[in-house]
Amino acid sequence: MHATAVNRADLLQRRGFYPPPPGESEILGLEAAGVVASVGARRHARVKVGDRVCCLLAGGGYAEQVVVNEAMALPIPAGLDFVQAAAIPEAFYTAFVNIVQEASLAERRARADPRRRERVGTAAIQLVKAFGAVAYVTAGSDDKLARCRELGADAGINYKTESFPERIAALTDGEGVDVILDCIGGSYLEGNVASLRSRGRLVIIGLMGGTKADVNLGLLVSRRLRVIGSVLRTRSLAEKVAITDAFRARGAAALRERHMQADRRRGLPDRRRRVPRTTTSRPTRISARSSCRSAADIYVQVISGMRDNATPDAAISSSACVPRDASCPG
Repeated sequence: MHATAVNRADLLQRRGFYPPPPGESEILGLEAAGVVASVGARRHARVKVGDRVCCLLAGGGYAEQVVVNEAMALPIPAGLDFVQAAAIPEAFYTAFVNIVQEASLAERRARADPRRRERVGTAAIQLVKAFGAVAYVTAGSDDKLARCRELGADAGINYKTESFPERIAALTDGEGVDVILDCIGGSYLEGNVASLRSRGRLVIIGLMGGTKADVNLGLLVSRRLRVIGSVLRTRSLAEKVAITDAFRARGAAALRERHMQADRRRGLPDRRRRVPRTTTSRPTRISARSSCRSAADIYVQVISGMRDNATPDAAISSSACVPRDASCPG
């Protein structure tokens, strides 16, 4: 392994609040980047020894080596180093599966606005823009909003000084948005539901604002709204392979062409005590990406006239990022 990333889930797991799925490694780390050290005996393997890859993990990313299903190994685009690549899987897969798959965002059909964990939020902004949509973001400081605009956000809302439902209404001529990607949960449920237009979708991927809230069921019924709960870590291998394949087919090109990039702020040195081993690999680096706090939620609004329709294992020889504490991660 050459690089891994610090996610909110790692911080919560370390505090005893978010155990790994049954049967998965107790070692922290949900993603990694490195070089394939060995492959299984399958004749037509997807990867070969020496390939540079990054991968999503259910745990174990802080180890010096990890074993993953070959279908989970995403080739690192030329021009990206290991630290940049290690900041891709968790954030971009989370944004992709929830915006594109769960919320049925179609190319050239949507408009979006994030108020979400920073790393997923910054990934979501770029993903929405890559799909020809408009992104509105909410964040807690003007500096974060400025960074979101640099990444492509069309408008920003400081949720500490403004009412985001009122701003969304103003930005959309009172119509509301089509999709909201939310990591806050309870305290934002009412405002998020009010910000959706007819047939809108609210995807909840975190509960930093609590697990309970009142909601106007009349709006849900009259506007035919959908509220979707989603989590990535506990999905089956088959589901994660399907997500990886879908991202490879629809999102990886934007990374290769540098239309999207991991928003990494700084790197953290690996200070772990080393133990002798027979295999050799480069030291693991920990990349502190803008982990969890630039943008907070994602709001998506259709802007066109159309409406969205609603193996053998590879061992790779390892870098990471920094979030903030709070409740359940995506």
